[in-house]
Amino acid sequence: MNFDFGPTSLEYKEQARSLLAEELMADRLDEVHRTGTFHHWDFHRALARRGWLAPGWPVEFGGRGLDPLDVLAFQEELADAGAPMYGAVTTMMIAGVIRELGTPDQKAQILPKALGGEILIVLGFTEPECGSDVAAAATRAVGEGDEWRINGQKMFTTNAHVADYVFLLARTDPNVPKHKGLTTFLVPLDQPGVTIQPVMTMSGERTNATFYDDVRVHDSARIGALNGGWETMTVALTLERTNATGGEHRRLVAAAERWAATARAADGGLLLDDPSVAARLARAATEARVTRLLGHRSVWLSAKGVLPGVEGSMAKLFSSESLVRMADDLAMLAPDGLRADDTGHGGQLDRAIRHAQPTTIYGGTSEIQRSIIAQRGLGLPRPA
Repeated sequence: MNFDFGPTSLEYKEQARSLLAEELMADRLDEVHRTGTFHHWDFHRALARRGWLAPGWPVEFGGRGLDPLDVLAFQEELADAGAPMYGAVTTMMIAGVIRELGTPDQKAQILPKALGGEILIVLGFTEPECGSDVAAAATRAVGEGDEWRINGQKMFTTNAHVADYVFLLARTDPNVPKHKGLTTFLVPLDQPGVTIQPVMTMSGERTNATFYDDVRVHDSARIGALNGGWETMTVALTLERTNATGGEHRRLVAAAERWAATARAADGGLLLDDPSVAARLARAATEARVTRLLGHRSVWLSAKGVLPGVEGSMAKLFSSESLVRMADDLAMLAPDGLRADDTGHGGQLDRAIRHAQPTTIYGGTSEIQRSIIAQRGLGLPRPA
């Protein structure tokens, strides 16, 4: 396995740096942190104008047809800069599902708008009463002629307040095993009966609770097979987990190094010269490197035509839990490292520490990832 970037990938890294210099101005990044909305329409549309929303898609579908490693090279630069990409990731993830499973009309309606940066699609999977057991979703979709009437609630619908559609998992058959009675729908968020309420996280990020009260959609909003929603959703989440390549880890290490190079210890010397501080930074740098390598392995498998299911779970599990370890470790250096957004260090350490714990939930909890690794990777039985 050789994860080194070749000359072409390095050129895409340079293109990413150029885009960031021109489009991710400090005021845009400040707006993201100030509002807690990790999406910026101007930056999103800039990616679309330059053809970078779906660089790995085939050219005939509007992409660039790039190799997965070339895509990774570009996206790593965006991750290292803290670019607000989550809205783009979820939108193109679901656009990818539609590209594979959608009807000709769905493809014609959604794909050009997604590629053009005109729409945002969010995920509607998790519910208050079922947590990580997504297959236990209770949101109901009842067929009435050529329409569906939807009632229920979703949690952690991040970016719903600025989005156009939610990719909604609903129960369409309550009389079969829970994994088999689910269907996915692309529901317009301006549809009558949809209510969006803000939920602020400990990291200062805004997510949402969304409510669906007699929301009606035509059957043309159904994505994939009737009662085939579990398979459709699993593909979408696998794509989400392969995005764990450690950008936040590298930003945290870089911020801690910059801080330790200027902060003073009790004896007047630089903290960076303290062996115990250097040891903590070394541990953090090692965690960041391993996270990156596990993410690269998932992309490498994708490049070979292998769906990185178990490997994606391994990358996601290590990525989130190592970030918690890193944040806890670096927080112990000194209170001076935890500074507000308007200080010279921009509050980067503080934000990382507050954001680390929720990452063990996003994209599937650590417990779910361990179950996937144990059962699908190691062949162990399900717990009794």
